[in-house]
Amino acid sequence: MTFGHKFAKNRVARFKAMDLLIDVNIVLDVCANRMPFAPISAAALQHCKDQGAKLWLYAGSVQTMEFNMVREVMRKAEAQNTQIDKRHCAALARRALKVFAQDKHWLASLAGEGNVFDSQDPEDEQLVRALSRFTADSIKLLTRDDKLCERYPQHTITPQQYLQAPQQAKPLSFIDLAGQQDNLRPQLERNVHRVLHHGQYIMGPEVAELEGKLAEYTGAKHCITVASGTEALLISLMALDVKPGDEIITTPFTFVATAEVIALLRATPVFVDIEADTCNIDASKIEVAITPRTRAIMPVSLYGQPADMDEINAIAAKHGLTVIEDAAQSFGAEYKGRKSCNLSTIGCTSFFPSKPLGCYGDGGAIFTSDDKLAKAMREIRVHGQEKRYVHTRIGVGGRMDTLQCAVVLGKLERFKWEVEQRLRIGARYNELFASKVSKVIQRPDRTSVFAQYTVFVDNREQVQEKLKAAGVPTAVHYPIPLNRQSAYEALSRISGNVPSSDAMAGRVMSLPMSADLSQREQDQIVKLVIEALSK
Repeated sequence: MTFGHKFAKNRVARFKAMDLLIDVNIVLDVCANRMPFAPISAAALQHCKDQGAKLWLYAGSVQTMEFNMVREVMRKAEAQNTQIDKRHCAALARRALKVFAQDKHWLASLAGEGNVFDSQDPEDEQLVRALSRFTADSIKLLTRDDKLCERYPQHTITPQQYLQAPQQAKPLSFIDLAGQQDNLRPQLERNVHRVLHHGQYIMGPEVAELEGKLAEYTGAKHCITVASGTEALLISLMALDVKPGDEIITTPFTFVATAEVIALLRATPVFVDIEADTCNIDASKIEVAITPRTRAIMPVSLYGQPADMDEINAIAAKHGLTVIEDAAQSFGAEYKGRKSCNLSTIGCTSFFPSKPLGCYGDGGAIFTSDDKLAKAMREIRVHGQEKRYVHTRIGVGGRMDTLQCAVVLGKLERFKWEVEQRLRIGARYNELFASKVSKVIQRPDRTSVFAQYTVFVDNREQVQEKLKAAGVPTAVHYPIPLNRQSAYEALSRISGNVPSSDAMAGRVMSLPMSADLSQREQDQIVKLVIEALSK
């Protein structure tokens, strides 16, 4: 057997059972300990949990659960000749249901699941309609109702069938957005439904609410939400009145948006090399790149860790320049006790779904404590309007949708915990890899929110193929530095050589990273990476 085949057999992907939507009869089996059904119903639920699948309760079934559970309690009391009033029975029933529901996910009842009165059994029809929201065979209704199984065989499964069903492969996610959503579903549904009901889809109340909370979080005086991280950078440059021929110093080792917005304004990106160990711009090489045409410095807080902002700010102050932190990957990180996005005159971040704090589409924000700049930015994002139909400057359509703000507000409720988890998981990666694997380092005076956990490898394509065969997804941020991109070669200026940018572009490889990454998954990833590199 070849190494490749051996490696592929040791996959990090686990096998799991399909998710289950629990019918009321199964709930009653377990909560009321109905014999002879309780043991096998409980076994099916436990099997689902053991395999890492999710158990769902339908919110529309709460009244049915409670009504029938009270009847079960009263029936048992009568059978034992116990004197017990109905209110006490109801209290016992609710207590049992509360305990049962603690580790379950709640599936909301949607409007389209209400008009079911033409059905033979409206309640069953609701459950089947609810299942239609999921992809085929990812979830089934666990029930003992034979008639229901006969009518909807493709949507139902009995406890016996479930325990005997073959397991499904569960691939490891590079970023586990699905797991995050499961844990935030009530907050997300509440916020999105609120927007649907008030109908203010553009600049609704959630926009101002989010801006206030983000400003408070970072410590900046102003937060201006915008349509994307790219738009945040563009509006910032426009607020500085950057003109054709002006120069903006930045790094070539970044996502294209950093240089793209400079080029869109017909200014010149000036590329300065990076530190080989952090992949952030090398502050010691910035000053030599400054010319009379330089207007601003735009460091990128790559992989979730800020650059040396104090040194960069000092150089900028000496030469009368503005610093714009491209913090698209670092919201939540700190530099010397201060939050990213509030480390310079302007901070910009992205709420792209894969970011540490992301929405479910495009979104971004600008942070500043400069009143004049904040006013300009707010006007630019609405087509340069000072007030309706009064245009004081050139602008763009750069607003963040109310729905996306509602999503970020929901995610903010868990964000402190997520940052703590990212710090812990990133530190554990460092510890597990130790001296065995070269990796991006974190400076002691700052933190990283690990938008990516990035290691340095040689023969990257071969290593990625081995890891892919073992079920470990990887990514490269970024394989071609901007100074090597054909669209920017003629538009940019390189300050000296950029050997570190060229070298790291060929060696960086990012590994799965999410706040919900388990220790078991992380142990398997590290083991397989070390094994792949040793070969």
